[in-house]
Amino acid sequence: MIRFINVSKSFGAKRVLDGFTLEIPDGQTTVMMGYSGTGKSVALKHIVGLLEPDAGKVEVDGQVVHELSRERLARLRTTIGYVFQSAALFDSLTVFDNVALGLRQQRLFEQEVATRVMASLTRVGLAESAESFPAELSGGMRKRVGIARAIALEPRYILYDEPTTGLDPVNSAVIDELMVRNKRDLGVTGVVVTHDMHSAFAVGDRIAMLYDGRVHTVGSVDEIKRTEDPLVRQFIEGRP
Repeated sequence: MIRFINVSKSFGAKRVLDGFTLEIPDGQTTVMMGYSGTGKSVALKHIVGLLEPDAGKVEVDGQVVHELSRERLARLRTTIGYVFQSAALFDSLTVFDNVALGLRQQRLFEQEVATRVMASLTRVGLAESAESFPAELSGGMRKRVGIARAIALEPRYILYDEPTTGLDPVNSAVIDELMVRNKRDLGVTGVVVTHDMHSAFAVGDRIAMLYDGRVHTVGSVDEIKRTEDPLVRQFIEGRP
């Protein structure tokens, strides 16, 4: 389980998270939604230790992330796949080598690396693109490579940061289906940051809405759809 406990984080004078508390249950996909600047992506980065809280703590499987040694943090990160908003691929590396990067850092035998890379690329429908470079791919394909890199680690958790941003409806639906299949077939716990309500409802088991650096409300997809909370309704319906 992932737990945020009264987490606060500021950048200069700007308070981004302010007493943020949320539990991410195992085996489910939790969606964090909210207006820009409410701290969704900042919260995500705390899970893998890319940021440290000013106050409070983040626990992953009972471990306080910011208290871990470098070696223990590295071990924790092998259990967490991270899908960045921009896919964060290295342009100078082939698709195969981009997906293999994290596995090679674990010093696995090259045969196992190759097997896991090709299985992951097959899973996202890109086995034939293994020797291509990122510049040769569409935006949707690059996002799928990012997902392949995450699942190649065989993680317990996958964090998705705005996975459908910039994609057309068809490619967004492809990414949504991959997230659903990752939970169903691989048993991973997912955390999805998104502004896309269609995607949130398609992939989420639970939805948490952030507002002013805190969780404003949390509930199942059906509960969020039916809520009469004016702030949530305004966001869902896209009203100013």
